[in-house]
Amino acid sequence: MTAPQQAVTVLGLGQMGSALAAALLDRGHPTTVWNRTPDKAGPLVERGARAAATPREAIAASPLVIACVLDYEALHTVVDPVADALRGRTLVNLTSGSPEQAREAVAWAGSLGAGYLDGAIMTTPPGVGDPAMMFLYSGSEEVFETHRPTLAALGDPLHLGADPGLASLYDAALLGLMWSTMTGWLHGTALVGAEGTPAAAFTPVALRWLTAVSGFLTRYAPQVDAGHYPGDDATVDVQIAAIDHLIHAAGARGVDNALPELLKAMMEKASAAGHGQDSYAAVIEVLRPASGTEG
Repeated sequence: MTAPQQAVTVLGLGQMGSALAAALLDRGHPTTVWNRTPDKAGPLVERGARAAATPREAIAASPLVIACVLDYEALHTVVDPVADALRGRTLVNLTSGSPEQAREAVAWAGSLGAGYLDGAIMTTPPGVGDPAMMFLYSGSEEVFETHRPTLAALGDPLHLGADPGLASLYDAALLGLMWSTMTGWLHGTALVGAEGTPAAAFTPVALRWLTAVSGFLTRYAPQVDAGHYPGDDATVDVQIAAIDHLIHAAGARGVDNALPELLKAMMEKASAAGHGQDSYAAVIEVLRPASGTEG
């Protein structure tokens, strides 16, 4: 006989919270939901969820409580008045915040006798439930392993380490990578579009190029860790010369050049610091905090 699926409570039914609850229901988990605006629970109740009238009732319904609200202030507004209900339960906090807030939250949860994991959702609501989508977690490995099968209903659960701030830190870093990548693609799309190439034609070529770029990241990561940047593929000074061609082509076609100008400035700063003949990975040296200033 198949063991029953773990019961789960979801606090917060915005677009993301509703997607989380729906994914749990799809995997057969008894799911209790609560939202400050009760009518948002309606579609989930029609799919089999149980709507709790109060946060206390919602928390009491399940050993695993997943929170996905606007921010930490909203989380504490909801949970603090009924915090004693968390004793003996696990809170998985998928609310966006800072590493510092996550570290404070694990101490707060521990003082209540509750397990705690901080998490980051690396997809938009339509991607929730797709095993290809990453969900990042940090905090107690024991708590994570206990609930891994349930968390897998949401996406691929990755445990980053015992420091509860890691999920939030990775989230910020990966969002920065996303915005930089998408804006680079949009700049390129504007450039080729200025001569009539549609985005749909440019994008498959761009994606193939990103496959090569991913190889550069793999190559450069050990250089960054070692602080040694052999310029045996392409040096920073070579990249400066190359980006001038981009800036000229874009400027001649009326495309905004704020992004490549910023990138060129970072390269020139690295070159002025003595890294002109090093690989592009040496740009990390002008991005890192100065020695002795790390928090």
